[in-house]
Amino acid sequence: MTTPLLHGVCAAMTSPFDDTGEHLDEGRLRDHIESLIDAGVHGLVLCAGTGEFAFLSDDEKDRIISLGCEIVDGRIPVVAQTSAITTTDAIERTRRAADHGAAAAMVLPPYFEGPFERGVLFHYEKLAKAIDIPIVLYNIPVNSGFDIHPDLYRQLMAMENIDYIKDSTGDLIRLQKLIGIGGHVLAGADPLAPYAAMSGAAGWIWGAANVMPHECVQLWNLVQSGDHAGALSLWEQMLPANMFFWENNVDAEYNSAVKTATNMVGRAVGPCRRPVMPMTRQGRVALQTALSTLPVNGTNRDTLVFREWDDEKDWLVQMTHNSGVSRATNSGRAGGK
Repeated sequence: MTTPLLHGVCAAMTSPFDDTGEHLDEGRLRDHIESLIDAGVHGLVLCAGTGEFAFLSDDEKDRIISLGCEIVDGRIPVVAQTSAITTTDAIERTRRAADHGAAAAMVLPPYFEGPFERGVLFHYEKLAKAIDIPIVLYNIPVNSGFDIHPDLYRQLMAMENIDYIKDSTGDLIRLQKLIGIGGHVLAGADPLAPYAAMSGAAGWIWGAANVMPHECVQLWNLVQSGDHAGALSLWEQMLPANMFFWENNVDAEYNSAVKTATNMVGRAVGPCRRPVMPMTRQGRVALQTALSTLPVNGTNRDTLVFREWDDEKDWLVQMTHNSGVSRATNSGRAGGK
């Protein structure tokens, strides 16, 4: 069987900001990309959900994609998330990403009072005909409000250039149905990672790979070699953090938890952009405990320093004051102009 272009560990990369969260930090972007490639990931996905695309300006998205492709320089495939509400905008964004060097584009169905199935089919059909790089269907109905169910997936897979789906429903039965239909299924639900791979998924688009890329790559290799017992043994060490990211009782959003964890293990990516708040001290202590079981990227509790939440709020207010009124007052920094 031929290995598809997108396979294995495709890291859904965070978008690194400076310490205020208001400006793209290109040095951190470069360092983070290099650290993920050094760990052996098989692909990068830029400006997706974990990359906080909803909080990025169009110029910032273009800069992340163009600079990301430049840094990667063909070493692994780069997938650009290019979703837009209108078909015309989606085509334009995807063409720009392809011009920058993206190997594929990941695209949501039109969201926020978007169309029914007939309009979604129209959207993807026009997009597929307008570009010449593979399209990854992006199915995360809890956020997009639209579900690419198996019957619709079957219709979409008949279109030229639509070769992949990222399914983030967290439903293993659904995942197996999609795999049975054909094409290449990329799993997007962290807690299902080993089971998705054992079921025949082409790979993962995985936010946790920002935190534990070495473990993710090792997990993939163990499954592919047929060592399922070894894979599940490793997964026991990875599971606490992955479950924390997916669901926790300390009021930490997925992106906030992943970015905090990425910083904790030594990859500086800055905070999430407001209004997503920094994790509380209680949350970070719980997260550190979840990370402590990782064999490569584990944390040492004794080396961590936490601010009390009241201090954290004071810090956030000070960073807001220091950063100015808005990004518009410092618009040149994101693009390095």
